Amino acid sequence: MVTMGSEIIKGFSGLDVLAFFWFALCWLGYSVYSSKMSRRRTCLSSLLASHREAWMLGMLSRDNRVGDAALLGNLERNVSFFASSTLLVLAGLVAALGSGEDIVAVTENLPFTMAVNEHGWETKVLLLAVIFVYAFFKFSWSLRQYGFAAVLMGRAPMPDEFDEEAAQQFSIQAAQVISRAAQAFNLGLRSYYFSLAYLLWFLNPWIFMLASATVVGVLYRREFRSRVLNALGRVV
Repeated sequence: MVTMGSEIIKGFSGLDVLAFFWFALCWLGYSVYSSKMSRRRTCLSSLLASHREAWMLGMLSRDNRVGDAALLGNLERNVSFFASSTLLVLAGLVAALGSGEDIVAVTENLPFTMAVNEHGWETKVLLLAVIFVYAFFKFSWSLRQYGFAAVLMGRAPMPDEFDEEAAQQFSIQAAQVISRAAQAFNLGLRSYYFSLAYLLWFLNPWIFMLASATVVGVLYRREFRSRVLNALGRVV
């Protein structure tokens, strides 16, 4: 384990190591913070969860549910697009591993770039690939959960086959399945946000750390302070 760790940091400066740990702290720290705060205050995830319950409850009162199935299919297609794109990105990163020497020579002439050897550059590419592997697992799991939600929608009782209590219980459980699918998609999408900041590590660790903190600010504002959050909150 020690040997593996020394191989990973081989070719990295102390600043590079500091920048990577700052990046990990920003990502993991915000994930823990947003997960806890979503249970304590109003945010996009909590508001959308309540709207999904209302959606499922309203669906039960309709005989024709083609529109509801189309809405669910549209959500699933969005996730499918990102899952496919992630595989293409991974293929590009694998191809880039064989061009380390040429790319290092090119980046040395760019402004604000700090020197990095070929081994360090390839290690950064491998770590970036790990991020996209994580994103792919989240997107694929989201797709599966949307499939589970489609099954629930297909077996939903008709308006004359349930009472009010059963309808309420079904809408809560079905909404939870959709919300979990949306949460997995959100985690995969968050990987894309942080991977954009990660790209700046190839140029300069200081800019990389600044970009990581900026991503946290952008995510926080959109999740807890955005205008669309206020609009969703005003919907009765």
